[in-house]
Amino acid sequence: MSVFYSSLLFYNSIFKSQALYEKEKFDPTQFQESIVQGLNQTGTDLEAVAKFLDASGAKLDYRRYAETLFDILVAGGMLAPGGTLSDDMTRTEFCLFTAQEDLETMQAYAQVFNKLIRRYKYLEKGFEEEIKKLLLFLKGFTESERNKLAMLTGILLANGNISASILNSLFNENLVKEGEISAAFAVKLFKSWINERDINSVAAMLRKVGMDNRLMELFPANKRSCEHFSKYFTDAGLKELSDFARNQQSIGARKELQKELQEQMSQGDPQKEIIAFLKEEMKKSSISEQTMIGIIWTSVMSSVEWNKKEELVTEQAIKHLKQYSPLLKAFTSQGQSELSLLLKIQEYCYDNIHFMKAFQKIVVLLYKADVLSEEAILKWFTEAHVAKGKSVFLEQMKKFVEWLKNAEEESESDEEEAD
Repeated sequence: MSVFYSSLLFYNSIFKSQALYEKEKFDPTQFQESIVQGLNQTGTDLEAVAKFLDASGAKLDYRRYAETLFDILVAGGMLAPGGTLSDDMTRTEFCLFTAQEDLETMQAYAQVFNKLIRRYKYLEKGFEEEIKKLLLFLKGFTESERNKLAMLTGILLANGNISASILNSLFNENLVKEGEISAAFAVKLFKSWINERDINSVAAMLRKVGMDNRLMELFPANKRSCEHFSKYFTDAGLKELSDFARNQQSIGARKELQKELQEQMSQGDPQKEIIAFLKEEMKKSSISEQTMIGIIWTSVMSSVEWNKKEELVTEQAIKHLKQYSPLLKAFTSQGQSELSLLLKIQEYCYDNIHFMKAFQKIVVLLYKADVLSEEAILKWFTEAHVAKGKSVFLEQMKKFVEWLKNAEEESESDEEEAD
């Protein structure tokens, strides 16, 4: 064989290898076949799967075919719209959907994805988009496949591999109406999420992306109530999530109530009408008097633009609170409500430095207006105060408290003499 001919064969083989490499790199069908073949060889050994994916990223175009890659790892092949597997594509039996349905296996799969994305950071966004898409395809999956995906998603959320904003996909109208697919999926997801972390971590992540007040949307409009949500998730063993949602609903309702109250005050509505409205809201929303007095105090103090000068703000505050003392009095019928108000006043005066010297005068005004009783003031002074500004406010109140104690002793002495 001539040197020329040998060289020709050599370069031809290189050209073919290069062509095959380019085909694998830029042809989706060949890309899928390469991934499927590798998964079939590694089988259920997830350590081997992770190593195969790591090595393949150097020669296959993961950036271009991220969706194909993740479809195969989850479902075994390319997914058509709706969640069904494409008929004309090569598939593998070694994927998430064919794995065992248990938490330990899902944790192992989560590690595979975690290692892959740590190695190829550019896959991070594509992976999150894939999860969003898979959630929209839930109707096309079997119950077992949905369960596995839910557990995996919960673990990924707990480990910070994806953002909780992906839960937006679960509020899709078709999923919510279709046999409560979204709610059932959420049960599995939150169980695995809480198992990995705790409810406080879950709550923090939900708040971060503004999802903390949207959990009710997992149910159709006719079942979107605190009671239904609470029963559904409590029965499913997620009472802590149920309590969190109830608390968030309550916070939302209180914010709306405070907004309405501030509007009524700014419009100059008669206090009798405001009191009637608030009492009705207390019944309707099961709001305690202690909670209500806090809402009223915040609204009253937010309805004024306060003077920045310390010597003038006290006078302004006394005049303003004197005007609204009937409103405050209507919601301090219980000793605990009075203490709640005292603590609100203490915190407000501490947090707003211009009010530091106004505390005693505000308390005395409300005592004279029958909003605060001597029992409540004495209890606050001796044991119920909080740490904020404690030494300053106790010092301010010392003389008045002594006066109250003396008045109480004189009253008891008079009663004994009368007896």
